[in-house]
Amino acid sequence: MKNKLLKNSVMTLVLLLSTTLIFSQAVNKPSIMVFPSDDWMENNNYMDVVDNHGTPTKIPNYARALLNDDLNQVITTIETLMKEREYPLTNLSLTLKDIADRNALANAETSEDGESVQEGPKDKLLSTARPDIILYVFWKINQIGPKKSITFRLSGIDAGTNKPQASAEGTGNELIGAALPVMLKTSVLSNIDNFNAQLMTYFEEMQVKGREISLEIQVFDGSAKKLNSEINEDGDELADDIRRWMKLKTVNGAFTPQTKTATKMQFVSVRIPLRGEDGSAYTSDDFGTELRKYLRRTYQLPSHNYTIGTGKTVVVIGGKSQ
Repeated sequence: MKNKLLKNSVMTLVLLLSTTLIFSQAVNKPSIMVFPSDDWMENNNYMDVVDNHGTPTKIPNYARALLNDDLNQVITTIETLMKEREYPLTNLSLTLKDIADRNALANAETSEDGESVQEGPKDKLLSTARPDIILYVFWKINQIGPKKSITFRLSGIDAGTNKPQASAEGTGNELIGAALPVMLKTSVLSNIDNFNAQLMTYFEEMQVKGREISLEIQVFDGSAKKLNSEINEDGDELADDIRRWMKLKTVNGAFTPQTKTATKMQFVSVRIPLRGEDGSAYTSDDFGTELRKYLRRTYQLPSHNYTIGTGKTVVVIGGKSQ
């Protein structure tokens, strides 16, 4: 009798734990960072023109834009709506301050071989905050006499691939004397559930297929091995072993090779797990770090790795960054 009661108790405990685990996985949602859209930045003169190797290039100046009270109200309103739907959030203003405090806003990063790797302000923000989704918001106020309405657009973009995954837009009812946050909230509310459903459909798919990133491997001139160096009597090259490693480390062995030379390999559509073995978020930086350690452990090749934004990891073989 006691054994039967003990067995029933254990089974009940297992069911409770399983239910808790399933529930915790079900409510898992992508992290979000709200940005003003590039066209809003352009329309409001918050784009700076910089010289990019002789080509004038426009880049968003988020620090200057955040001095605009309307933008802060809009970001706060959208963040509140998403927080009510239990999305984890990273704030743009706080991330900018964190970067400034750590003096991380350098113009470019240079590797030991002198190759310049351009990383814009947005990439630096994303490298610091590491959101799953960038939520771009655009809005404009329409006014006819005393009545005002607001036209808005929300775009949910995968932070790693820059591919659109969810969208919503519309124009709210004409109101008299309403403040900007009230008009925006009223307009967005009729579309937010459909937007939420689009995001969750994408994220649930990503949980099955993995997070999509890209990988670039570079080799210093002085490296003891190049990518076409043979590593065994069968004639396998270092590049062949890297591909074998990737098949083991990616979700369902999913990746697409592109460039392959003696000193460079590039892969796109690289699918990595959302979570590491310890259950914490697994990132492109973690993937690059694992490959760097594998090369050191297996071939005694010193290497270093770094990320660009959240979706690209670079491994440089044959030396350490200064």
